[in-house]
Amino acid sequence: MKLLQHSLVARIVASLLAISAMALVSIVVTMTVANDSRGDAAAINVAGSLRMNTYQIVAALQRYERHPEPAQRERVESLMSRLETRLASPRLTATLPTAEDHPLGEQYRLLVANWHTALAPQVSQAIDEVRIQVDPLRQTLDSLVADIDRLVSLLEQNSESKIQLLSALQILFLVLTAVVVAIALYDIRHNLVAPLHQLVVLAREAARRNFDYRTHLTGNDELALLGRTLDGMATELGASYAELEAHASRKQRELERSNRAMELMHDGSRALYGGGNDLCASAAPMLRELGQLLEVGPIRLSLNDPYDDRQIPILATHSPRRPEYCRDHDCHACLIDPVPLRLEQTEQGECLLLPVSVGELMLGTLEVWHPSSQPLSDSVRRLLNALADQLANAIYLQRRIEEQQQVSLMNERAIIARELHDSLAQSLSYLKMQVARLERMQQKDAPRESQAAVFDELRTGLGSAYRQLRELLTTFRLKLEAPGLTSALRQTAREFGERLGFSVPLEIDVPPHLLSPNEEIHVLQVVREALANVLKHANAHWAAVTVNFQAARLHVVIEDDGIGLADDGSPPMHYGLVIMRDRADSLGGRLSLHNRPGGGTRVELIFTPQTARLIHQQVAPHPDAATLPADEVADSPHGYRSRG
Repeated sequence: MKLLQHSLVARIVASLLAISAMALVSIVVTMTVANDSRGDAAAINVAGSLRMNTYQIVAALQRYERHPEPAQRERVESLMSRLETRLASPRLTATLPTAEDHPLGEQYRLLVANWHTALAPQVSQAIDEVRIQVDPLRQTLDSLVADIDRLVSLLEQNSESKIQLLSALQILFLVLTAVVVAIALYDIRHNLVAPLHQLVVLAREAARRNFDYRTHLTGNDELALLGRTLDGMATELGASYAELEAHASRKQRELERSNRAMELMHDGSRALYGGGNDLCASAAPMLRELGQLLEVGPIRLSLNDPYDDRQIPILATHSPRRPEYCRDHDCHACLIDPVPLRLEQTEQGECLLLPVSVGELMLGTLEVWHPSSQPLSDSVRRLLNALADQLANAIYLQRRIEEQQQVSLMNERAIIARELHDSLAQSLSYLKMQVARLERMQQKDAPRESQAAVFDELRTGLGSAYRQLRELLTTFRLKLEAPGLTSALRQTAREFGERLGFSVPLEIDVPPHLLSPNEEIHVLQVVREALANVLKHANAHWAAVTVNFQAARLHVVIEDDGIGLADDGSPPMHYGLVIMRDRADSLGGRLSLHNRPGGGTRVELIFTPQTARLIHQQVAPHPDAATLPADEVADSPHGYRSRG
């Protein structure tokens, strides 16, 4: 009930109902007064006709006196009857008030009494005596006419009073309606329009992100309650917006800091991946700048010793002294800031320990210290995790490079040893056996002719060993423009082209990284030995080398247009061809020599590379190719075991 009393809607509805009620009452009163005044005009007309009827009766009496005829008598009686009828007419009596003391009723009763007691008896006497007494009749007639005039006046006054009452009531209701409308307008203006304006201003200011405006509405109606609610909402929105702006500002600073940190890590990655194994010079500047940017530190990196179960400190930012393991005293990467942090002095703070690992391989740990009052945010933790991963990848890559370098060095040594064993060592072993044979012949005093044959073999063997040594030195001294077999073959083709006096065309179609270093050396040596035979024995004017990979096999072809072979086969004691066949056997392939149809010699080497053997589904082997497995070793013609 109290809420309805203070309700703006209830007040507006009450005002509308009051105005409607007053309008309805005014209409009802108007209709009632109008209905009550409906017979007043007829009553006045009837009352006015009584006066005329009286004069008619007097005039008819005068005519009857002069001519006493029955018609005239009936005329007088008819007029008297009409007068009585009009006096009793409902149109006249209906307008009379019911109150006994009302002047209009009293005047009507007086008029009726005068008619019945005064004028009517005189008229009846005059009819009976056929003689009219003028003076008494005139006096009675004037008295009756005066009563009729007074009745008419009272009727007119009664009608006018009704009209005046109606006008007064209309004015009263108009005034009341105006008062109610004025009160409603005042209430609407002060309790609806003004609060709505303040609410609109509050909404406009809120749209402009100004949450300081307040409506300060008082009262208990709906708009006051809405205004107080919106004031509270504006206060909360202002606080939330300020908090969001501060949060957005912090996020923006964090994003800018993260972006700067990512730039530092990106720039530092170049030094990490291109700086060799010197982490002090490559990683320390990046860690120091990241520590200053992220407001953390010191940052310490320790690596696990792969050969000893311990961690070795590698570097630390904000280090007051040079590390004990430092190998370069000209480097000051750790000593840029010689003043240690207060965090280290007071030993207050927290340490974030991050693993430096690649997969399940733990390479070391990264310690990141920060004050306890400044916990690390999620973005900073993600950046530090990315830093740990980047360091892990760089360290792992450096270790793999070092291991690969060691493996490459060992492979080169093994290749050199194998080449020395397969060529020069065998020749020296052969010479050693010939020397032992010569000693036995001298002990037995063999003929000089027999010893001369051994001396010839020694001379031939020494020449062959010297030539093989020279070829090996030439092979290992090749200055390659690019790593791989292609570059070595091109340089070999240019070298023998200069020695032969004409260009040696080279066609090579081999996928990259197809051959192992050992296979590349064998192929290169076979090509060099074949071109050396062309230079020494073929007397050729054209030579070409073709190397291609097809049907999972490598085909090496050396052709020339020289004198060719005498019996379309290789000389049995030709030491170079024997070494070439040994190399083919060590590759698990086949070496063939035969004359070309147009003249000259064709040397062809066919073998399956080690990488091709690892493919499960292979093309069927060539009928002429060797099918030795990769792990099988074959005995060479000189008794040593060749290795693939």
